[in-house]
Amino acid sequence: MMRLPQMLLVLAAVPFAPARADDPCSAFTWDVRHERDLFGKDALDLASGKALADAPALAPERLYELELRAQPEVSFAAPPSRVWPKEATYAGLARLTVEAAGVYRFALDQPAWVDVVVNGAVLPSRDSQGRSGCNAPHKLVEFALPAGKPVTLEFSASVTPSLKVTVTRSPGQ
Repeated sequence: MMRLPQMLLVLAAVPFAPARADDPCSAFTWDVRHERDLFGKDALDLASGKALADAPALAPERLYELELRAQPEVSFAAPPSRVWPKEATYAGLARLTVEAAGVYRFALDQPAWVDVVVNGAVLPSRDSQGRSGCNAPHKLVEFALPAGKPVTLEFSASVTPSLKVTVTRSPGQ
């Protein structure tokens, strides 16, 4: 009889896994707990820009829902670095400036393309991961961003007219 309370204490101390084996979001090999937490919050609705002049400014550590435009209406700072099928017809621009240089993650809820443009040149991504069936997030892309320098975010090749996005500092940075 004395063992039952001890067993209950042990079971209460065991942390439960945040994702089940049948959860497609559990297949990321990166630690995406922070991004998943942000995707569980209310999103700030913003219209994406057709040009840099009307592109909204994003800040790290927030969840945004960007209302995208018909891709032919968007004036990209640099041509998108990936061509997609005809059904991927939505795009938009946003701006971002980070205080500290480092590697940042862009998490998207849909299969879309993100380019980061600095001084007219597309930055190469450092790494990426995506998981089919998961939309919280669906895809993460890492870029090394400069401190205090405005960058243009180009979202393209989306099949949906809106896109949820977060920007977070990569763990270990």
